[in-house]
Amino acid sequence: MADRYYRERLAAVNLEYCYQLATPRILRYLRAELGHVLSFVDSGDRVLDLGCGYGRVIPDLLQKVGKSGLVVGIDSSRPSIEMARSRLAGERNPIGLAVMDAGSLGIAAVQFDAVICIQNGISAFHVDQRKLIGDALQVTRPGGTVFFSSYCEAFWLHRLDWFRRQVAAGLLGIIDEEKTGNGVIVCRDGFRATTVGPERFRELTAGLPADVFIEEVDGSSLFCRMEKTGSLA
Repeated sequence: MADRYYRERLAAVNLEYCYQLATPRILRYLRAELGHVLSFVDSGDRVLDLGCGYGRVIPDLLQKVGKSGLVVGIDSSRPSIEMARSRLAGERNPIGLAVMDAGSLGIAAVQFDAVICIQNGISAFHVDQRKLIGDALQVTRPGGTVFFSSYCEAFWLHRLDWFRRQVAAGLLGIIDEEKTGNGVIVCRDGFRATTVGPERFRELTAGLPADVFIEEVDGSSLFCRMEKTGSLA
């Protein structure tokens, strides 16, 4: 159900509308999350954006990496990728966009300096989360950085309010209040949005060839930042 939502219902212009419904606190969260990632990106870097949607953060990534770098964005939604191509058609920096499932990366020939999966994408994809992280590391060069983010517990009420605004706009089904709580939002039509906490991130990254850092940013995002130290077996 969630996969279909992000491929079809919460795609392209509808996905953009979600951000237009964001409160000032949500906008601050989005800026802080992107700012945290950008602080680790350098000119000339090759960056992969998993679940890029309509390309919301790609212009900022392109500006940071410059003409000597490369930004690749993938998403499972064809309408979102088509919208991204249209919006980014005037960009002069190297960019690649593809309809692709983040849980089955087919770009192993490219070694990225940074792979990002932000705004709780690790939960939104509804795939094997350890495999997703492993695949992201697989396409990252030794010494490169992988970012996965979820939500801080303290941000729950702001996140829930944002979902309620999306429900009121007809973008999501009615929230099932009895099943919603403890970081999980459930809608009556079957949509379910979860989170990943610190301990779960540690479980998912245990034994992987990376130095792992669990960080809270802005009191809203929980980041799992991995610096690759070797090759996967």
